Amino acid sequence: MTMPAGNPHKYDDMIGLGHPISRTHPPMARIKRAAQFASFDALTGFGAAIHEAGRETEEKKELSEDEIDMINAKLAVIQYHIKEQPNIAVTYFIPDDKKSGGRYVTVSGNVRKLDGLERVIMMVDGTRIPIEDVRMIEGDLFRAFE
Repeated sequence: MTMPAGNPHKYDDMIGLGHPISRTHPPMARIKRAAQFASFDALTGFGAAIHEAGRETEEKKELSEDEIDMINAKLAVIQYHIKEQPNIAVTYFIPDDKKSGGRYVTVSGNVRKLDGLERVIMMVDGTRIPIEDVRMIEGDLFRAFE
């Protein structure tokens, strides 16, 4: 049925009809229909790459001989008091997994063991701190050093 061009009542025969329902395909859930029209991220991963590039890291600072001697002296005090599981705060360097550099963190807790073979400070909570990455050790145990 062809209607003449410009006829304002061109679709009058369909206006009152209900939504067609397929006999072979079940209706799609609204959430799935909405997903079809969700925004398309043509640059998948681009935002994460930009964030990663902008994330800053620090370089590991080289310790002076005096700083190394101080850390070794404090480790000796910890070893002497190891049965008491002394409470300390350790600032140490954690290398970044994705780019050069890393960050310094400070953890506080009780020392469970100093492992000379693996060269780690083992905390009661399971944290393992490589001695070579230690920048500073603090705590009441070291009042004589201050």
